[in-house]
Amino acid sequence: MESHSVDLLLTDLSMPVMSGIELMRFARMRFPHLHMVVLTLHQDFEYIQEALRLGAIDYIAKVQMEEEQFEEILGRIAARINEQRSQSIKSLNPDQAIAENKFGYVLLSLNHEIDHNWPHELQLPASAVMMEADRNCSVWFAKEEQQSEVFETLSEKVRLEPESVLLILSDKDGYSWKDMQRWLRVYKEKVLFYEYHPDHKIINVSLSEDVNVHTETDESALEKVKEGWLFSTWFHNDTTFNRLIHEMKLLRLQEKQLIGLLYSLVIEWNRRFTQTQLSKILMINNVHSWFHVEQWLSKIRTGIQESIGNPAYSQEIMDCITKAVSMVQDELSEQLTAAEVAQRLNLSRGYFSQCFKDIIGKTFNEYSRSIRIEKAKEYLLNTNHTIVWIAEQTGYSDEKYFSRIFRELTGELPSEYRQTHRMN
Repeated sequence: MESHSVDLLLTDLSMPVMSGIELMRFARMRFPHLHMVVLTLHQDFEYIQEALRLGAIDYIAKVQMEEEQFEEILGRIAARINEQRSQSIKSLNPDQAIAENKFGYVLLSLNHEIDHNWPHELQLPASAVMMEADRNCSVWFAKEEQQSEVFETLSEKVRLEPESVLLILSDKDGYSWKDMQRWLRVYKEKVLFYEYHPDHKIINVSLSEDVNVHTETDESALEKVKEGWLFSTWFHNDTTFNRLIHEMKLLRLQEKQLIGLLYSLVIEWNRRFTQTQLSKILMINNVHSWFHVEQWLSKIRTGIQESIGNPAYSQEIMDCITKAVSMVQDELSEQLTAAEVAQRLNLSRGYFSQCFKDIIGKTFNEYSRSIRIEKAKEYLLNTNHTIVWIAEQTGYSDEKYFSRIFRELTGELPSEYRQTHRMN
């Protein structure tokens, strides 16, 4: 029990070393929220009474095991556990609870993947009322004389529970339970998602705050932010990185829209920097809040910096190399040369070539060729276009030369690659 999370303890009463009653006393002291069931041959009423006094929710005589199905016994135990959990709202309907209790508190978890039962297990005054707004959001109502005890218990619990907050409700008069549920749902999605921080887990909120304002996504602003993450050297410039973080947050995208944007950025980052010394960038696993997005972006930035190392070049040169990478990606059908790109960037060919190799880890020609061949692979697997067409789209005017380069890098001719990998 000390090393694992336990929901239910079934214990015999007659055992060597420690009796069941002693075990229950110890468990009740150390794990006050544990549900306990006694399994024994004893029919003595004093044993039963002592077990119930220590908090046993059921008493199963061993002879019953011969007469009942174990599933039925467990079903009865589960029903009693659920009955205990719902006991706090036994006599009040939700709107009565709001009207008759002065103080309101909300225990709210941002992690949708975890089934949180911990609000049910808190030891609070029996008259304190708890209701569930949704699976990860529990609302407590308390009278004035209970305020201190309820607040201290909830604030301590939320301090220990990861990715959770305690909301202290104000201006709740005149709100029905349905109004409150609706407000909390919108607040969680549109406000708390972007404002959550683990260092500030207790928040005062007013139900009169308007959280229903719907802002249409500004497509031009969204595109501008996306371009900033793709075409600037945010991984080495603190000012640019912080500005892009701020601009993305200002968009206040819905969670699904934000995930879509991040996913498109990951695809584009990996496409632009494939075949370089940079490691593959992985998509964020779970998006519980904007705080997690910022952490993920900072981690990516650190990884890129470690891959590239401390640049010996100015920010201006770093920006030029980033632009050169983008040119290669965006103009695959053109026969770009290092001299042409250097000229467009106002750099000498020799200096540009040295900078490109130092920062990207390959010469310009090696990088350009590998990117074109990777794109050719995509065409071969996902389209029915001819080899001639694919060669032209990846910057090779001569089909035979394209096939020779393709075989040098992959070990197969384009036609062989298409047939073998499509079959696989």
